[in-house]
Amino acid sequence: MEQYLTLCKHIIKNGVEKGDRTGTGTKSVFGYQMRFDLSEGFPLLTTKKTAFRLVATELLWFIKGDTNVKTLIQANNHIWDEWAFEKWVNSEEYTGPDMTNFGVRAAKDPDFKDVVQKQMDIFCEKILTDDVFADKFGDLGPVYGRQWRSWPSKDGQTIDQLRNVIEQIQKNPDSRRHIITAWNPAEVDEMALPPCHSFMQFYVANGKLSCQLYQRSADVFLGVPFNIASYALLTHLIAKECQLEVGEFVHTLGDAHLYINHMDQVTTQLERDPRALPQLLLNDQKESIFDLEIEDIKLEGYDPHPRIKAPIAV
Repeated sequence: MEQYLTLCKHIIKNGVEKGDRTGTGTKSVFGYQMRFDLSEGFPLLTTKKTAFRLVATELLWFIKGDTNVKTLIQANNHIWDEWAFEKWVNSEEYTGPDMTNFGVRAAKDPDFKDVVQKQMDIFCEKILTDDVFADKFGDLGPVYGRQWRSWPSKDGQTIDQLRNVIEQIQKNPDSRRHIITAWNPAEVDEMALPPCHSFMQFYVANGKLSCQLYQRSADVFLGVPFNIASYALLTHLIAKECQLEVGEFVHTLGDAHLYINHMDQVTTQLERDPRALPQLLLNDQKESIFDLEIEDIKLEGYDPHPRIKAPIAV
């Protein structure tokens, strides 16, 4: 994963300081590309522990076309909680402590962080036990899963982009139209978070499937390691269904940024030496990507450095 560490160094050296919608501040570069040969091992970061279970459960959530955090919370995956939580605390139904700019304030004040966590625990419990509450505040709008599986068409029907791409790869592997997009201008304002990893294209050559992702906005310390692993996993899953080997994952970034309050963590990570990449193991009994459960996806030989915690900017 030297490719990722080189990106971090490039941003530190060449990035410009920019403001952002969260008020946190970033150091940013525009236009960057990394390439990962998937035959060399699964590209899960080793210079800090990255929770592969969270990567896999989120990807399965996308694949199933789900957009409600209840499914993720049931799987003990809380990476989308903040955006649903924000919807609740900004509503007229919320009567707890003031949560304005809760992410930034919690990063600066440990006491307020405890207050936020208490309210977050209440929120998650209500999501799990109150279906009406979950329907109202757990749904994130037409985010990734909706666009991948149910893109609305002009005739009132929907388009299953993921299933269509798999069928196209199987029937016409040399096509240059193996594309899935999550950026839907007609619905982007209805999404809790407009898609950061927004456009992917698949490519078949020499019996191998490659994937290129265009990511408009890339939180390099927290988000990008997840994104690399997620789309590498998706490439493996589609290749398996199409009876292909895996080729490359090509990651093209638009605004690639390090948040100012992540700089100490990045420095710690850059002091560590990368370790051998793990291997991905998939259940051979499940032929379809649409039938997979988390138990069907495993890693072997993952030996990372310890986790490095950092606040998420919401």
